Amino acid sequence: MTKLLLIEDDDAISFGISSALKKKGYQVTACSSMEQAKGLLPGGYQLILLDLNLPDGSGYELCRWVKQRMDTPVIFLTVRDEVRDITKGLDMGADDYITKPFNISVLESRIGAVLRRVLSHREAILSCGTLSLDRERMQAVLEGEEIGLTALEYRLLLVLMENKGRTLPRRLILEKLWDAEGNFVNDNTLTVTVKRLREKLGNTEYIVTVRGIGYRLEENR
Repeated sequence: MTKLLLIEDDDAISFGISSALKKKGYQVTACSSMEQAKGLLPGGYQLILLDLNLPDGSGYELCRWVKQRMDTPVIFLTVRDEVRDITKGLDMGADDYITKPFNISVLESRIGAVLRRVLSHREAILSCGTLSLDRERMQAVLEGEEIGLTALEYRLLLVLMENKGRTLPRRLILEKLWDAEGNFVNDNTLTVTVKRLREKLGNTEYIVTVRGIGYRLEENR
């Protein structure tokens, strides 16, 4: 059974989310503060649902604390819907950011997407629709045909596929693309590389631009 840790200080919201997710087969542990959460972690949780406004601190602070110690995925649940708030959360490693109010079915879908991404991250071959990437062979294939990629295009595609369904801020992508020799990849280079990669993918809709934030890889819509 998948274990979730819910950190939410509103009792009504916490009860509603916990009840709905338990009906879907999840094992949910709920708490209402950073102090309580730190006492429960690590506890074998597969995913953390985290409110930003907590009585003893910010969810940002707790997310940073978690990411420094473990690789447990984090989904923010918050009323803050400004681009700067979303970008800040994603930049520090959050796996998704859902603004309140939300439909519980949307939350269930996003939880499933994050858990699938974490599982696929451990696999040698990643896939997205008719696009696949073999990490051992460093080979990308689209509709059965190998795609010729530069080293930078390959690393960009790898980052996107390892995080399929997750919106990645441009700054986070740039950090991941910093090459082994320490050569900095700037913002303009990222824009050009995304454009060229899209062209090599036949201008499909796999790579989605999230205006003001960054990019996301998803199945063809």
